[in-house]
Order: sequence, then C-alpha cells, then structure tokens
Amino acid sequence: MITIFKSAYFPIGVGTYHLETAQAEFEKSVKMLKSIDENITVPDEMLLSVDRLIEYINGVEADLAIVQNITFANAAYVSEILRRLSCPVVLWTLREPKADGTRLRLNSLTGAFSAANTLKAFQRPFEYVLGAPEEEKTKNLISAAVSAAKVKKAMRSLNLLQVGHTPQGFGFGRALDSEMLRIFGVNTVSIEARELIEQAKAFTDDDIASYLADAKKRICGLDGINGKNVSDFAKLYKAYDEYVKANNIGALASRCWPDFFTSFGTPVCSVLGILNDLGVASACEADSYGALSMYICSYLTGKSAFFGDPVAVDEDENTVTFWHCGMAPCSLAREDTGACAGVHCNRKIGPTLEFGCKEQDEVTVFRIGRKPDGTFRFFIAGGSAPDKGKQYYGTSLVVKTANSAPEIINSAVKNGWEPHFAVAMGNISKTLEILAEMLGIEVCKF
Repeated sequence: MITIFKSAYFPIGVGTYHLETAQAEFEKSVKMLKSIDENITVPDEMLLSVDRLIEYINGVEADLAIVQNITFANAAYVSEILRRLSCPVVLWTLREPKADGTRLRLNSLTGAFSAANTLKAFQRPFEYVLGAPEEEKTKNLISAAVSAAKVKKAMRSLNLLQVGHTPQGFGFGRALDSEMLRIFGVNTVSIEARELIEQAKAFTDDDIASYLADAKKRICGLDGINGKNVSDFAKLYKAYDEYVKANNIGALASRCWPDFFTSFGTPVCSVLGILNDLGVASACEADSYGALSMYICSYLTGKSAFFGDPVAVDEDENTVTFWHCGMAPCSLAREDTGACAGVHCNRKIGPTLEFGCKEQDEVTVFRIGRKPDGTFRFFIAGGSAPDKGKQYYGTSLVVKTANSAPEIINSAVKNGWEPHFAVAMGNISKTLEILAEMLGIEVCKF
C-alpha cells in the first residue's frame, strides 16, 4: 500500500532577536516551501521556545523534517525533534541581514552549528542549506531533498519482481531479499521464467487481441516479423502485465536469454520496453539493482529510463554510447523513426526493438553498485544526449558527458563497476546525492 508523503517545517529560535526580521523570513519561507510541497505541515507561528516546539511536534508525522534556525536556537530544540522523529533532516540556515554596525538580527548560523553538532551526535544524516527563501539555489536544494525523501519513502512500498535467475557470469545483478529490504526498504518477489512462459503458452488469439493492438500502436513494423513470433510476443506481454497488476509490481528484473529463445522461441525484449512505458521499471538479464536504478530514475523524472551497457567511447565528441539488444522504452525513440520492430542481433529472432533515442538537453547516468565487501555505492554522471541515430542493431543512446568521457570510463572500469547503467532523462544528480546520504550510501560522482 502506498502511503502519503509528509514533510514538516520547524522554524526554531528564541524571542530575544529581531522578531520583525524573523517574521518576514518565516512568511517567505512558508510560501516557498508550499510551492515545493503544498501538503507540508507548517506551524501557525515561529517556534520560539522548546515548549512551543514540543506542543507543535506532538501532532506531527513526517518523512522529512526541514529544520530552520529562524533565529539562534540552542541544541535542546533539535534534540527534541530527533527524539520524536526518525526521518531525514534538512538543516536550513538563513542569511544574516547586511551588517550595519548595530545588533545581530537573527544569528541563524550559530544556531546551525549547535544543531549540526547534535545531528552528528545522533548519527543522523542531514542535508545542509544556507540561503534566503527567495534564492533559487535555496529552493532547488530543498526541492531536491524533498524529492529524495519521497523516493526513499516510495521504495518502502515497492515490490520488485525477479523473473528467473541471472545468467552465468552476470551475478552482479543478483539481489538478496534481506539486503534489498534492509538497505532500500524494497520487497522482492520471485518467480521462475518458466511460470510466465507456461502462462503465455496457454493464451488464445482472442485472449491477446487487445495486447497485440496496443503493441502495434507503440511499435512500427510488427507486420514484417514472423507472425507466430509476434503472436507469442503478445502472449508474453499479457502474461507479464497480468502478473504485474495482480501483485502490485513497480519494478522488475527479467531473465531473457537463453530461456526465451530456447524454451519459448520469442524474446522478451519488447515486452520489457513496453512495461517501462507503462510505469514498471524493467531491466533485462535479471539485473535487480539495474531495475531499482531505473525505478529511481523514472520516479524522479516522471519519464522512462534507458538501460544498457557502455559499449563505445568517442574521444573527439566526448561521448559514451549506451546500448542493449532491443528493450528500451518506446517513448524514448526518435520522432523521425519511432520504435521499430527488428530481430535479435545474435539470435535472429524477433520482435526486438530497433532505434536510436531522441535528443535530451540533460541526462544523468546512474547505477546502484554493490562492492565486493557487500556495501553499496551510487555511480552518478551528468551530461546530455545529442541528436544521434541508431548506433548498432538494437537500441542505443549516446551521452555527451559533462566531464571527460574517457576518464569516466577508465575510472569506472578500474574501480570495478557493473556493466549495466540506467540513464535518466533529466538532471537528477543532486537529488541522487542527497538520497545516498539519507541511505548511508557512498557517492561516486563522475
């Protein structure tokens, strides 16, 4: 069951500073925070005593606490918040008004040091923001923290389906149920690939008519693929879709080769591409951490994410080409080609998807990596996707990285990163950094 995200604002301070200035900052802060999250809980007035804070907090439930030193406040204030709430924290310092040789009006920064010292003593991760409520940088940072807290909460309601096992030599994508739950809050559901294959085989042509019609709206050229393969693809589409809906699945990692070629005779690639566009983040080769990476990307951008291998580097253009056999979301296809049907580049069986992805002003390359010692890390690299056609058989996305592409690849290989990456259609780098902090995960920014 998905629960509603709740954030809460705590403007803490004392009444011995310049309250006219503090009140003006309070009103501007509430307005800005409401523009980020209209449902945020805010007090009717500034919290200028510990007693007033306790009175307010006793009625508050929060998945994110935004603690602002509206004036100086000693450590007792944030200690009361931490005693009662276990959620992530944003610590917000207001700028001191311009010095004029007279009194200190807010002294917010000293209060921040007191609060941060206590946060560290509680071993509570927090994001720090220094700025006025009308500054764009302030709003962007707090907005990123809200988004990170939202996806963190959403993962606690996520069922991630593992269809079959990773192929030999692809163990990097295999997830332990307990680890997924402990680190990310994600519940894993497992089913053997043969179960969905057997379900698909049982469907009649009438059963799949609506699925076939839907697929033809999304994919160009299905009529050019062997008719039995197209029919079997639609059966797989129905089998996966029904299981996903019946079990409230939000992401999935599916085994693909060799089973779907040898035991069924039709690849699952195009099914995964469509599921991505239906809001179910879907990775192939049973890569569970890849699927979760895609889920986070899609949640934060509201758009389907690309999934693939880095296969080529162009030093002159400073680009990395990401590719896979043909399971990218149809919505990412170039407008001039659309999502075309093809056959698998190695197995020569269809339908797979064939296209280059459309141009994107900003993208973020992301991967949840698992290190040999069992700890996790985030791979984060920003860039753009230039106007490029299909690079190889299958689906491809060319990324022009913000930093040196050859150096990124060299560092990624030398540091043992997995060969699958998600690419988000937007700049979510800062939000991912904050999410990592909330989860206690190492950030590797490239």
